[in-house]
Amino acid sequence: MVSSSSRVKNFTDGLTFVRSNENVDIWAMSILCVVIFLVCMGLVMLSSASMVWALRKFGEQNYFFKRQVIYALLGFGVMAITSQIKIASLRKLTLPILLISFIGLILCLTPLSTSAKGASRWISIGFFNFQPSEMAKIGIIFYIAHSMGRKAEKIKSFTVGFLPHLIVASIFALLCIKEPDFGSASLIMILCFVLLFIGGTRLGYILASIVAMTPVAIAAIAFSPYRMRRLMSFLNPEKDILGMNYQINESLISIGSGGIWGKGIGGGMQKLLFLPDAHTDFIASIIGEELGFVGIVCLLILFGIIVFSGIKIAFRCKDLYSMYLASGISLYLGLQTAINLMVVMGLLPTKGMTLPFLSYGGSSLIVNLFAVGILLAVAKQNNSTNSNPISEVFGEVK
Repeated sequence: MVSSSSRVKNFTDGLTFVRSNENVDIWAMSILCVVIFLVCMGLVMLSSASMVWALRKFGEQNYFFKRQVIYALLGFGVMAITSQIKIASLRKLTLPILLISFIGLILCLTPLSTSAKGASRWISIGFFNFQPSEMAKIGIIFYIAHSMGRKAEKIKSFTVGFLPHLIVASIFALLCIKEPDFGSASLIMILCFVLLFIGGTRLGYILASIVAMTPVAIAAIAFSPYRMRRLMSFLNPEKDILGMNYQINESLISIGSGGIWGKGIGGGMQKLLFLPDAHTDFIASIIGEELGFVGIVCLLILFGIIVFSGIKIAFRCKDLYSMYLASGISLYLGLQTAINLMVVMGLLPTKGMTLPFLSYGGSSLIVNLFAVGILLAVAKQNNSTNSNPISEVFGEVK
């Protein structure tokens, strides 16, 4: 029997622990906890979604799961290191990241690239296929944050505050379109315009650029039979359900059959070779089937926590560069999630865009965890307590 004095002592000790940890950054800790949970959830769902396809293609049902575990460990290592880099050192990474992304995108247009389903988006590095467009999204955020931080007083100038950013983003977007990767190109341009708007660029410049680019986008679709078929299929989802609309129809069947609570992990049927890319771009469909409407809503809440916490971190930043960087990373994670979920629900034409932290893919997972490490670094150095949740959980990285 526990005495009342022991209960009082335990309660007092608990209060002391809470008081001693009041300085923990709640926003950074929220991001860290949610990301760890999402990666673990992704491993579970990936295992469920990929077993049949892995067994058929490689003769080993855990093929994709084992590789994703390695990518996750590498990604967490990158995140831990990045989270402790000084802001000044992060800023020095702008040019290297831009150059690596640019060279990678150029190499994707050469015979050195690795192709799949008609797209050349990968560079083979040993057992790992690197996707430069993933790093290009982060590179654009770094560049715009760095540039706008330096040009704060001239941000309303067309030739200084707007045009250079538009040119660099457009070059990266055009290289992505050539792969082809229309989804990444669109995300790069959206990030560019949103960050410029946050920075105080004249809204007229942004709207005029969007109007000027619209004919280019229309031409890019009209003169590409593949993109035109995708657009027409999106506008007529009930047609060609065994052809161009096969994947999205199977995705909707998967999500719809899950109902409110889902069929339970492992209970889905669409992963039995009915739904293409069930473990990559369309893993949200399997989540909807096996975890139901509740699972999708929880997913939205978790990503909402990441974006909201990231914006809160951005709002308290002491310098413009940190604020733009944190805002860009938060928007990047939120926009990519939104686009992926809208695609699997038939609200956007099909694009090859992963669901952050959950879809199979080394480039996507490692780059996304690198991005989270940047958010944590910004949070640490703009918090009066200078606390780092990585250090709280894993200890200092030497």
